[in-house]
Amino acid sequence: MSEPRIGRFLVASLHQAIAELLPDRLEFYENWLSTAGLREGTIGLAPLHAVLSFLRSEGEIYGQVVARAGDYAAQWTVNGLPGLERRVLRTLPLRLRTRAALRTARGLVSATYPGSRAIVRMGKEAVSIDLRGSLFCEVREAAVQPLCGFYAAAISRVLQLFAVPGEAQMDACRAAGGGQVCSMSVIIRQATAGESAAA
Repeated sequence: MSEPRIGRFLVASLHQAIAELLPDRLEFYENWLSTAGLREGTIGLAPLHAVLSFLRSEGEIYGQVVARAGDYAAQWTVNGLPGLERRVLRTLPLRLRTRAALRTARGLVSATYPGSRAIVRMGKEAVSIDLRGSLFCEVREAAVQPLCGFYAAAISRVLQLFAVPGEAQMDACRAAGGGQVCSMSVIIRQATAGESAAA
């Protein structure tokens, strides 16, 4: 049985973020994030785990790299939607637009790896999200800081691209001793009359 492959947007976004924030280290990371692997979509778990392990050893820049990667993955995911669909979704009322954004974000998480998924529970003004199978949080020792900032940044960016006034906040990370799953929340700010007219 072949090893499940990592989603192309995840790999490509990490490569792009490293190129921008750690340019002097790019050649080192390309030992695992190879150009051929990026092009053919053949990068598996072992190379990705190596990249994430080395990134964590870089210190504070880790959080910036994974957040930048999440931002790129969100942009590419939304840009991949048909143009007509994007235009129609942006005209929907806020609550329906929020549902569409969260559905897109859920698809983004699933696309990173077959074992990753987001369970979304939407209330009137708040959203809770449980992340199952976060590849960023597969560590042997407890981390000091949450490691799944990629997903928080990606979901926040998707919401922004759908003109939804909300931002994902990490509540718990299993890598940092936060339980069996990573969890985050989003507070949806109700649009004002002026914002509603502009949407």
